[in-house]
Amino acid sequence: VRILEGDDLVRTYQPDEGSAKTFCSACGTNLFGGGWPESEFSSVRLTALDEPFEGPIESHIFVRSLAPWEVLPDDGAERFEVRGQ
Repeated sequence: VRILEGDDLVRTYQPDEGSAKTFCSACGTNLFGGGWPESEFSSVRLTALDEPFEGPIESHIFVRSLAPWEVLPDDGAERFEVRGQ
């Protein structure tokens, strides 16, 4: 992942428990999770992409945290209670 503009606006918050959250300090958009930029692997939030994601959904993660009013689509994608299960 490469930030082309606005890298001076990117902030990372590391809570005492859990993984780091990286966001835009101007608009609050959640950009990355899971240790970006130090980690070899990180999650990129769809809101960080310039173009809409066109690929197939392969899995749904953290489904145990699904809000009671949310419904996952019946898309055949594998479901995990936590990431990397």
